[in-house]
Amino acid sequence: MTADEIQAIFFVECEEALAAAEAGLSACQAGTADGETINAVFRAVHSIKGGAGAFGFESLQAFTHGFETLLSDVRDGLLPLSDPLNALMLRALDVLADHVNVCRTGGDAPNDAGVLAELDAARANSFAAAAPAEAAPAEPEAAAAPADDGLDFDLDALMADIVPADPDAEAAAAAWRVTVRPKAGALANGGEPLFLIRELVGLGAVCTAIDTREVPLLEQYDAGAAYLGWTFSVPASVDKSAIEEIFDFVGDDVELIIATEGEVVEAERAEAAPAVEEAAPVAVAPAPVAATPVVEKAPAPTPPPAAPAPAPIAEKASGDEPPVAAGPAVQSIRIDLGKLDRLIDSVGELVIAQAMLAQRLSAQGLAAVEELAVLDGLTRDIQESAMSIRAQPIGSVFSRVPRILRELEAQTGKRVRLEMSGEATELDKTVLERLGEPLTHLIRNAVDHGIEPAAERIAAGKSPEGVLHLSAEQRSGRILIHIKDDGRGINRERVLAKAKERGLVAADAQLSDEEIDNLIFAAGFSTAQQVSNISGRGVGMDVVRQNVKNLGGRITIDSRPGQGCTFTLALPLTLAISDGMIVTVGDQTAVVPLAHVIESLRPSEAEIAPMGTGRRMLNVRGRFIPVIPLDRSLGARGAVSDPSEAVLIVVDTEVAGQAALQVDIIADQRQFVIKSLATHYRSVDGVAGATILGNGDVALIVDVDAVVARAVNAADRVAAE
Repeated sequence: MTADEIQAIFFVECEEALAAAEAGLSACQAGTADGETINAVFRAVHSIKGGAGAFGFESLQAFTHGFETLLSDVRDGLLPLSDPLNALMLRALDVLADHVNVCRTGGDAPNDAGVLAELDAARANSFAAAAPAEAAPAEPEAAAAPADDGLDFDLDALMADIVPADPDAEAAAAAWRVTVRPKAGALANGGEPLFLIRELVGLGAVCTAIDTREVPLLEQYDAGAAYLGWTFSVPASVDKSAIEEIFDFVGDDVELIIATEGEVVEAERAEAAPAVEEAAPVAVAPAPVAATPVVEKAPAPTPPPAAPAPAPIAEKASGDEPPVAAGPAVQSIRIDLGKLDRLIDSVGELVIAQAMLAQRLSAQGLAAVEELAVLDGLTRDIQESAMSIRAQPIGSVFSRVPRILRELEAQTGKRVRLEMSGEATELDKTVLERLGEPLTHLIRNAVDHGIEPAAERIAAGKSPEGVLHLSAEQRSGRILIHIKDDGRGINRERVLAKAKERGLVAADAQLSDEEIDNLIFAAGFSTAQQVSNISGRGVGMDVVRQNVKNLGGRITIDSRPGQGCTFTLALPLTLAISDGMIVTVGDQTAVVPLAHVIESLRPSEAEIAPMGTGRRMLNVRGRFIPVIPLDRSLGARGAVSDPSEAVLIVVDTEVAGQAALQVDIIADQRQFVIKSLATHYRSVDGVAGATILGNGDVALIVDVDAVVARAVNAADRVAAE
């Protein structure tokens, strides 16, 4: 693995740590935090600090050190949580995120002097409050790793830095004996145990023994393995938790034993007799290396067996409580997204090949029903497994919203409370990555245009604090994302007047509420009275609609004057493979996505009722829905015109509710691979994409929402005239 690949892993871990810290600090702000919440935030910042030192990001390391020190005081109860402190920690997290971004993309480090000064001031208040108590140990300056750390060290020079001239004098006052032994995987993915040891030395630890017994001969030496072990004496003034925190983010890659000197002595006495009896034959065995190991007292690799005296306490031990059997560990690996995309493409081609094989065998009259059924099942299982790998919770996108709101509150002076639900809802990673920009635009629009200033809200009988609610849910193979505010709603009179002024609609146009609301998506449209850093230039909402459309989705608006506005994004769960009905309409073959389909039927004449000029309605168990001939949207010729002689597919849409699509026949129902029409040709209204059928023909995928919405709006306009 190259240095660039290792660094890329570090930045991915930074994103995860920042998200964890954001969640913890949000809980602090909401008043739902506990001790473990603060510990989680501390660990997240600490892990970023460790990696920053490893890669020589000095500015990032220095800032995380200051932030981490404040969090340590909060965790230890020296600094109680309060609204000002919560706000300060959130600002510090924003600066930390900026530092990480600069390290990733380059550029000048952010100006963090002001925030660092506030962190120091907050800590000074905590020390002043704790003055009557015993003074806490000073923060070690040596905890930060030098920027030029590398692997070109020699063992003698390293030991000279770690082992003092007179270790016995320091060990005499030690309260802890700490044994550190990196395991085989400690050096994987850029791990470096020496950074941990330097942090331990920074706490005042003194190395009293180095175990070199596992160092092999030169011809057997593996540069990627770990062979050494260390034993340290740590001063009594250091809390055990401070030692454990250094090793928090290394997991099981390092064996750690922490025990008091008294416990170690008692355990050694309990083992003394059998150890003496068995020591003689072991002593005459030749050493595995040419040089004699320099070991004062070899540390036991595992805690001693049960004895009347207490055994050394290992990391994460919990006093006298009985050990709890650990469940199976969840293992994971990081995969380059490009490799995953190629896997999905290959699965898509497998789906097409399977459909072609089934078509060919059927055309030749070969009986292979059971074999085709097995192949179809295996293909579907592979497809579902591959798609599940790409599935990610939408919470990773929602986690960015609190910072956006904090910035908007600072710019507008408004107070906004964020509520979220459905963060665990999963969708395709590609959809997630392209969802960030439209979601940001909608949030900025809601705060700037929707939510009123505090004085206006109070005058309207509302709370001075606005509410923005984000939610996500899966429904019929799609994901619905709602962005809802409790602001003033869309001022339709003002929107229509501005549209007429800009020539977007005719001066005498009579538009429905829905049509007026959708005018805000017109390119260049804005009702802002002045241009600001947030809005007013007429770019944003048209970008939102285009981005959502490019994802194969649709955006709708539900605005209620004085009560607020809700934007709903209906998106596909995946952009690659889906299920659908293959239908024939005249001389055209098309695919209707199964996610929209409720049922299909052949109606009787009595179930079809005329309405207006050329409009027909279908009676579905006492409820009438419009019949929409699909041939008009596809430009098909020779389609069946009488609904009672055709097949009607009842579909559900976000915009216009339910409707019945009129087709000639339903030829098949199977999986299809979605190919972007815009990439290979251009975007076509009413068409969501294309696919390759089993016979090799290309079929268009119907954009059900667009087809139904266009037909219903056209019928409404005709009825109004």
